[in-house]
Amino acid sequence: MITPNSRIRLTADDFDYIVRTLSIKSSDRVSLQRLLTEPAVRDEILDHEALGKALLESPERLTISTHLLFYVLCRRVLRDTPVKSRDAADYIAAMLGHFSSAERVYEAEGTGRKPSRYYSDMLACLENADDREAFILRTHMANYALFVSGMFAENVEKRTERGAPNILFYEKMGGMNYRVAAEYRDAKRFELSGIFEEISKGFHDVRLALNDLATRLLHIDSPQPPIITA
Repeated sequence: MITPNSRIRLTADDFDYIVRTLSIKSSDRVSLQRLLTEPAVRDEILDHEALGKALLESPERLTISTHLLFYVLCRRVLRDTPVKSRDAADYIAAMLGHFSSAERVYEAEGTGRKPSRYYSDMLACLENADDREAFILRTHMANYALFVSGMFAENVEKRTERGAPNILFYEKMGGMNYRVAAEYRDAKRFELSGIFEEISKGFHDVRLALNDLATRLLHIDSPQPPIITA
């Protein structure tokens, strides 16, 4: 299950990169390293403009985790949208990291069901799913809709010319499934209800923010993204 855990999964290399990037002088490093262990202070440090700027402008291959990269960049593009909480940015960052492994795109992990490329198959599975399976399926459909419409919007539009679902389809599917998933017992149990409601209400704005992240910041260009269709 995807949870907002990017901030607590930072590695030793991540800490080292943050300290080296933000330390003005070498004597600052010990105190900054210590501050990163305090959650509230760590959150403020991760929001530092210089850190995001360094990640975007580094000419070298970064030896940092996807947790740090996606979280800092998601916060950067989401802070001026209605979906501005750190937990929402953390969840979306974790989702991007999860789907960066292609085999996870088509499978709602934890249901024991075969991977599918079609929303119609997933919706059919809901008819005889128990609450736990239904929650996982709803969450997967919502996450996928955000992933593909956010990170591969141009490719979605090109496929629309050949009869595939358009961006509006993914927005409706994503917003609706986040809203429904927020009501499940497991959403409340794992403290995801508020995050899902926040993303559902601001789905369009999040999608546009991820479009910006993909094209302007990450320069993603994939001619054949993993598409789930209706």
